[in-house]
Amino acid sequence: MTDITPINRKLRIATCSLAGCFGCHMSFLDIDERIQALAEIAKFDRSPLTDHGDLGQCDIGLVEGGLCNEDNVQTLSLFRRQCRVLVAVGACAVTGGVPAMRNHYSLTECLQESFINGVGVDDPQIPNDPELPRLLDKVRPLQEWIKVDISMPGCPPPAEAFVELITAVREGRTPDFTYSMRHFD
Repeated sequence: MTDITPINRKLRIATCSLAGCFGCHMSFLDIDERIQALAEIAKFDRSPLTDHGDLGQCDIGLVEGGLCNEDNVQTLSLFRRQCRVLVAVGACAVTGGVPAMRNHYSLTECLQESFINGVGVDDPQIPNDPELPRLLDKVRPLQEWIKVDISMPGCPPPAEAFVELITAVREGRTPDFTYSMRHFD
């Protein structure tokens, strides 16, 4: 971890989802009634769960999903600058996960298959709109672009892993993700 100093104030936590399924955020919500205890020690700065868009200085940045486009890279870079402890959450963030299955093919092949040769494609054309972020040639795990302080494996990690992570950072120690916290559904 970057800084193992215990934190005796309310933690500021930010989350985001990049190229993934949002399952890690859903697993986080499985902490159920423990959310009340978490609210006593943590505040969400930016999260789809709280609908806040601005990212201030945070203690913990939870990033789920891999990197598949330029917007993902920009979001990740912002999180790295603003978050004291950056956490790669889940298989997609740690290894590229399911989205990285496209890495076995060229980007051109993927686009051709999806938009030109795909079943049910009525108007075959590859999207070319300036509003769409430019795709990266490959889907990448977070640590290939920035320094990751903690990797939380799983697909998705169970709620207990999130509780352990937040508790450990607050106490100034490295999280102990036991075997039961590293499962894949």
